[in-house]
Order: sequence, then C-alpha cells, then structure tokens
Amino acid sequence: MDVRPAVEHDIPDLMPLMRGYCDFYEANPSDAGLAEMARALIATGDEEGMLLVAENEGAVIGFAAVGWKWSSLRGARIAVLEDLFVSPDARGMGAADALIEECASRARANGAPVMTWLTAPDNHRAQAVYNRVGGTSEAFLEYELELRG
Repeated sequence: MDVRPAVEHDIPDLMPLMRGYCDFYEANPSDAGLAEMARALIATGDEEGMLLVAENEGAVIGFAAVGWKWSSLRGARIAVLEDLFVSPDARGMGAADALIEECASRARANGAPVMTWLTAPDNHRAQAVYNRVGGTSEAFLEYELELRG
C-alpha cells in the first residue's frame, strides 16, 4: 500500500472513485467539475490543498482531498478533510487509515493544529475508521446556503 500525491495521469483512475463518493452522498456534480477539482488540487502545494491517492499493486484504490480554512476557535489555519473514499472491493486493507494518516502528517508539517472532517450520521463504516484513528466528534449542526440564483 502506497499513499502519495495524485498526479495528472491518475485522473482517469480517480474519476470512478470520485463518482462513487458522490453517489454515496447522493450528489451529482459534472465529470468536468470533478476533473477540474482534481487538476486544481494536483497543481497546488500542500499548503493550499491536497489530493492524495492510495495505491495497491499499481492500482489507485482510494483518495482523500484536503482543503484549508481559518478557525477563530483555534486561532490558526486548520486542515479540512473534505473527501475520503476507498473502492468497495479494496476496503478492509487499511487504505482509509493510511490516507488519513498521510493527510494528517502533511497538515501537521504545514502548521495545522487540527484536521477536521464531516460524515453522514448513518455512515457507520466510516465512523468506525475515524474512531479507530483517534478522531473525535462534536455535536454541531451543519448548515448550507445555496448561492446559485
């Protein structure tokens, strides 16, 4: 198992994984939008955003996307694990744990005091991973304001 930054030639292998992530959350962004996101994250340094892939025997089996935001509660810029997905047939091999560990390591190296993420309340499989790697959850409600008119 290898976790590394994604590169341009990974995009065709990433697309079905990104689509799987979106399908799980019942979202349907365009393939062009997903590819644009991947290219933008690939083009940045870790201090701006990250797109990491988990690879097993040369095949991309998972990915993680990380962004940054300022937190007044921390008085610092924090890392936000936006997306984490492992191919269903590759689950149980440690890819999710390895992706989280590498994201955290890179965020720590860039001065983040914490890495945060969200998951659906009924995503018990993901919660088991997050608990196993030492994550803790808080009781906050997330609101969203649609900005398209």
